[in-house]
Formats: sequence, C-alpha cells, structure tokens
Amino acid sequence: MVRKFTASQFKKGVITLFVAASQLLFSQSGDTIREKTILPIQLYKKDFKEILPAQVLSGEQLERLNSQSVADALRYFSGVQIKDYGGMGGLKTVNIRSMGSQHVGVFYDGIQLGNVQNGIVDLGKFSLDDLEAISLYNGQKSEIFQPAKDFGSSGSIYLQPKIPVFKGDQKTNLTVKLKLGSISLLNPSFRVEQKLSERISASFSSEFVQSDGLYKYQYEKKNSDGSVANDTIARRYDSYIRAKRFETSFNGSVNNGSWSVRGYGYISDRGIPTAVVNNDFGPKGQQMLDENYFVQASFRKKLFPKFETQVKAKFAYDYTRFLDTVNVATTVLPIDNSYVQRELYFSTSNIYSIAQNWDVSASFDFQYNNLNASLRDFSYPTRYTSLVAFATTYQWNRFKFLGSLLGTFVHENVKKNAKSPDKTEWTPSAFLSYQPFESNDFTIRTFYKRVFRMPTFNDLYYTMIGNTMLKPEYTNQYDVGFTYQKLYDNRVFKGIYLKVDGYYNEVENKIIAVPTTNLFRWMMVNLGEVKIIGADVNVQAEFDINKVKLKPLVSYTYQRAGDYTDKSDDYYGDQISYVPWHALTFTMMADYKDWSFNYSFMYTGERYDAQLNNIRANYLQPWYTHDLSVQKKFNWHSHQVKAGFEVNNVLNQYYDVVRNYPMPGRNFKLIVSFTL
Repeated sequence: MVRKFTASQFKKGVITLFVAASQLLFSQSGDTIREKTILPIQLYKKDFKEILPAQVLSGEQLERLNSQSVADALRYFSGVQIKDYGGMGGLKTVNIRSMGSQHVGVFYDGIQLGNVQNGIVDLGKFSLDDLEAISLYNGQKSEIFQPAKDFGSSGSIYLQPKIPVFKGDQKTNLTVKLKLGSISLLNPSFRVEQKLSERISASFSSEFVQSDGLYKYQYEKKNSDGSVANDTIARRYDSYIRAKRFETSFNGSVNNGSWSVRGYGYISDRGIPTAVVNNDFGPKGQQMLDENYFVQASFRKKLFPKFETQVKAKFAYDYTRFLDTVNVATTVLPIDNSYVQRELYFSTSNIYSIAQNWDVSASFDFQYNNLNASLRDFSYPTRYTSLVAFATTYQWNRFKFLGSLLGTFVHENVKKNAKSPDKTEWTPSAFLSYQPFESNDFTIRTFYKRVFRMPTFNDLYYTMIGNTMLKPEYTNQYDVGFTYQKLYDNRVFKGIYLKVDGYYNEVENKIIAVPTTNLFRWMMVNLGEVKIIGADVNVQAEFDINKVKLKPLVSYTYQRAGDYTDKSDDYYGDQISYVPWHALTFTMMADYKDWSFNYSFMYTGERYDAQLNNIRANYLQPWYTHDLSVQKKFNWHSHQVKAGFEVNNVLNQYYDVVRNYPMPGRNFKLIVSFTL
C-alpha cells in the first residue's frame, strides 16, 4: 500500500535526502574551479553569472556510458524519466520532473528542435558520435543572452555538436568508427574536419544504422489476484531500423564575434513495435518512414564594449509516413497516412552591461509552422508565433539574481473547419543564489518559474479528435537546493561534490483524451491537474589509488506525482502513470594508463501503468540493469586507435519501460574507431 499525500501536504512537504558517495574536483595546475574540475558527468559549470548548476555529459565520457543515442545517455541524469518502447527503432522520449514530454525544450547547437504536430522530440534520432556535450537544465539556463524561446520551457536539454579543433599545423581531422553488436547491429560512421583558413573551419559527418530488431524476451501475464497466468519466452518483431544521418557545418570568427552555418538530414525506415497482448507475439507489419532536414545559422558580435548582439535563423522540413497495411487484422482498415511539417524561425537577442555586476537583455523571436496531412477533412493549420523576452542579472556581494519576463503571442489560420482563438500570455521567472561563506564551497539557491504550453496541432485539429477550444497547459515550478564542493590535497581522495534539490511543481489545464458518446470516438479536453513533489541528489568523487583513477557517481530521484483533477474520482491523488517513486543510477569509471573501464547500475522503482487507478492489476515491478564496458587506446603510426567492448544488461533482466513493450535482454557491442 502506497501512502497518498493531500494537496496541502504537497505545498508544506519538505524533503531532505542525502546519499553517500563522492566526486572529483582536482587538477595539478590552475586556480579556477573550471580548471580543477574533472568530472565523469560534469554536474557543475562555474561561471560568473551561473545560478543554477547544470547536469552535463561531455567529451570522452559520452563514449563510455553504454549509450547508443541521446535518450540512452540522459538516463544517467537525475529527475529524468525516459519512455522507451523497445528495440533499435522504438520511440524514445524524455520527461523532466514529471511535467510531460511536451514541456521539455530540446536545443541543437543553440536552436530549438520543433515538432508542432505532437510536441515530442524523438531523441532516438540523435547520435552521440557528433556531440561534444549534453546539458540538462531545470527551469532554464542561468544566462540572459539567448533567444526568447530559451525562456519558454519547464526544462531544457542542450545538445552541443563538436566544433573542429586542430593541433599545430594540422589542417585535417578524420575519424572513422564502426559499431557491431547483438540484434544484428551494423553502425559505421565517419567525421572529417577541414581548416579552410585561420578563421574558418568546416566539418562533415555521416552514419548508417541498421538492425533487424529481433531479440528474445520474457512474457508474463498475471491474473487479477497477482498469480501468474502465463510465462513464456518469445521473440520481439517490428523493431527493425535502417537509418542514415548526415550533417555539415561551417564555423568562423570575426573581430569580436563568431558565426556558424549547419545543415542536418535524417532518413529512416523503422518498424513500429506494438504492445504484446493476448498472447499475440507475431509481427504486425506497422512501419514509419521519416525524412527530417534543417538548415540553421547564427551570428554573434560585440558591437560596443558594453553591447553585444546575436541573430539566429532556421528552416526545417519534416516528412512522416505511417503504414499499417501488411496485417490489416490489427486495424479496421489499412492505414497509409503521411504528414509534412515546415518551420521557419528567426531570433535576435541583445545584451547590455549597465555595470560590471549588472546586465540586461531583450530578445525577439518569430516562428512560422504549418502542417499538411493525408487525412480526411483535415484543417491544414498554420501557426504564427511571436515571442519577446526581457531579462536581467545582478550580483551583489555573494548574492546573484536572474529575472525574466516572456511574452508569447500566437495566431493561427486553417483552410477548413474552425480555428483556435489567438493567445497572448506573459510568464515570469526568478532565480536567486547565495554563498553564505567567503569560500565558494557551499552555495544555496532557489527559483520560481511559470511556463505555458500551447496545444499541439494534433490536440487542436486531428480529425474527429482535436478540440480547437483547448486552453494552454501551465506549469508552476518551485525549487530550493544547495551545492557543496571541496578539494583535498590527499594522495587518495581528491575531492567531493554534492548537489541536492527539493522541488514542487504544478501542471494546470493538463490536456488529456477522453471518450465522448462512445468508446470509438475520443476528444482532447482540459481536465488534468498534476502536483509533483520531489528531490534530486547527485554525489560525485575521484580517487587515485596506485595510478588507478576511480570516478564514482550517484544520482538519486524521489518523486510523488499525483493526479488532483477531480475529488470525486477514486484515483484522486494517485501516482500518475510511469512515474516511479524512486530512481537511482550508480556509475564507476576507472582509468589505468591506456585502459578505461566503466560499470553502470540503473534502478527504476515501482510504478503504475497508463491505467488511472493505482491498483494491483496496474502495478509494475521495479527493474534494474547492469552494464559493463572496457576500452583500450593504441597508437599506430602516430594515429590513435580505440577499441571497446560493451555488455549491456549483464544479468539478462527481462523488463518493460512501458508495459507490454519488452526491452532487449543481454546484448553486446564492439566499437573500433580510427583517428587521422
């Protein structure tokens, strides 16, 4: 029996959680925190204006965490829930602090990735091979010199692609990588970087991913009393993938400024794994064809000693085709639906330093979106979005403050049917940090932020389901936490880092689907209200034992996320679906000479599935996995060669992240890379 919290207890609840383990902050030289910090997952980036510490994965650590995609890597962050529908081709989405995937902003090279159709970014489409860092921010970045859209998400993920770096007189860098693994995985890739002049460099990268998606899993069906009705080993179908990614960029510098241009393309043919129910294990024949392209550019320059400006622009084209024609028994009629999204985005941001410790900024964004679909009686919507943001940062002694106000103005047109009314919203945020002591070892912080989310085109206009009168979703976020870091001049123990946050979130006007006059016709409505109380704890350390560097990391999350929509419902206050009360990851990285070893343990506690009631029939058992990897560096004719071997799910645990979507058991991967 899980104890329920009342709404008043939510707001008065205080959670103080401490987890023991440690983290490194040391270096042989340098006086700043940045120079002394060597973190396996760099949770803290020290900056003059920094108020909220970010969780960061960067550099070589991205290669060592047994991760195939961005979604896999994000599992190591606290406060994050990943929905994974299994296999290589399954959908992978992220949810930060239980506010919903649509409230997460995903930014690629500083510009947000959009999906106005359903508001969800499939993180399985993004490889780690081309990324320099992944950063996760709760609330927003502690920076005011940014586009207005950066102020508009409840949580943000920043994907920073690699920028060419050349050593000495070298003008060309080439890296070739090959990954071979279980489930018939074939994943070759390459990246070439060219120095065109002293101020201009270019890069081009490409990769191919192929897998048949076939793997064994355990299927267990229980009776209503919890006893096992059926238990068998079956084979997973419809999870194949054939995908190509290609990307090119140009980076340059000008006096007191910089610029970049980037092009991206992703083409895939993926099977859509369906739920395994009623002992039906065979293939269903559903597939998804994707083509995603975008071109974006940015320019940044300091015009005067106290004034700096930047401009960003982007055009994106996304084509999706969903087919269910092979096995029509799964549907009333065969399905062959296609969708085309277009996006045009422009942003200008400006910052002015009133004094050394006081900055102000103003940003304006404009975005155009439209959606075409091969559906009957479709509305063909077009959305015009304007955003304006005003922000300031101020530092007084050991206090730091950041405040912002975001205005959002939305106008839509449709070719058929009624359109959604225009929207005008103003949402504020305030962030504060304080160092109570002269040393910067200990910092306390707090923030409040209000955000609203526009309904997606599917919410508003999907044929027979959409509701044009939907109100936006709102979130209110309250956070208080502290950071402690300490360096030690010790032969073995080098330092410790501790980050603790307690938070309370509200989601108002949550958009959900409900049945209408019959169970075959549903409609999107504003009914939901969710209240979340939780805590995130991160602890890191580094040890140096006989030339072996050990870097442990512990990330723990507690969340109580209740549905408080209607007191008359018997599920009032129950935990919302797929949010565990407890989640824990432990990672140990070890380095000795040219050898690297990594061990990861991931635990997700008890949850309930998408059914509303927290009853025994909807209960999901905790799951956990163990992952191992080893790497060795070689030098061959002054060129570097890396060879690595990974074992994922070492104990061959059978588990579902989403009920009836089984995940792979034990699997292997061999990785070889060559750098010229």
